Amino acid sequence: MVPNPFHPSFGVSPPLLVGRDQLLDEFVEALEDGPGSSGRATLYTGARGSGKTVMLNAVEDRAKAMGWVLISETASPGFVGRIARQHLPRLLASFDPEAVRRRLSGLTAPLGAGGLSWSTVEAHVVEAGLRDQVELLTDLLADNGTGLLITLDEIHQNQIGELRELATTVQHAFREERELAFVGAGLASAISDVTNDEVLTFLRRAERHVLGSVGRHDVERALKEPIEASGRRVEGEPLFVMANGTRGYPFLIQLVGAQTWRLHPSAEEVTVEDAQRGVANALRRLGSLVHEPALADTSAIDRSFLLAMAQDDGPSKMADIQRRLGVDISYASQYRLRLLAAELIQPVRHGYVDLALPYLREYLREHAASDV
Repeated sequence: MVPNPFHPSFGVSPPLLVGRDQLLDEFVEALEDGPGSSGRATLYTGARGSGKTVMLNAVEDRAKAMGWVLISETASPGFVGRIARQHLPRLLASFDPEAVRRRLSGLTAPLGAGGLSWSTVEAHVVEAGLRDQVELLTDLLADNGTGLLITLDEIHQNQIGELRELATTVQHAFREERELAFVGAGLASAISDVTNDEVLTFLRRAERHVLGSVGRHDVERALKEPIEASGRRVEGEPLFVMANGTRGYPFLIQLVGAQTWRLHPSAEEVTVEDAQRGVANALRRLGSLVHEPALADTSAIDRSFLLAMAQDDGPSKMADIQRRLGVDISYASQYRLRLLAAELIQPVRHGYVDLALPYLREYLREHAASDV
């Protein structure tokens, strides 16, 4: 069977990166420009399925291609401990233990007699703590003309204590002009929460890029190029149907491409029927992969608000939502703010809001409130 070019095993999900080459080039420039470049602290935000994790993966690949070493983590409980006790010792182990010992002599490791084993050095490395290990590693990397990239996915306020610990270390490294860069990703609301923290001031100064929908031309490129690079053809109406079905949503670009390809992977050309079925199959999967998780943390009243919006074919007037729910303006405004923060709705003009995720309106209409 011909491999599916939209499958994640093909690499860093190229369809989700179309149109974002400039962002990657800007990050590479920040590494090349040296300490002090604003791009050495970068945040990617956007709605679910906008390609934040894919951007992190691409950034990591670019840095590794330049010889930088990488620590890649997710902001789940214990991530600072994992960096200090797993990632940093592993990276330091790639250096000559004698070189590490010399650097540690001013920190915690005794100079002692020769013949020092790595296991002895490693014990002192872990004892050195997060900041000392980062300083040690960046010193060693600077000797080799490279640096350290730390990436952190799914940033949110629930791990604020650990974020502060990591931020303090990163800020000190920046002040000391060390060869270190930090790139994080998270929902816009979550990023806003943590950047308002007094300790996380360096995140406030970080370059922030919002990953939104993809333009029509880039959508067609993202679908057409992988298919043709794999020896098949897609053009005209089939390409139009596929591109139209994505609504410019990055996650759907890959999903539509994958679902369409797998119907007849050995056929020379993608047909209109393939495209239509591929879009339909992708939309069914979108519900379980994106809409269900997005709605999982909403309250019954949140869902009632969304269902009231789903009655409209486009943006909803707040006065209509208020009337449908039978509540006063203050009550409706409170839940409007909650759903804006959750990035399930978005303001479009004064007094109007719209659903933020593609096809969420259709999904809500198909499910009763008890099933959402």
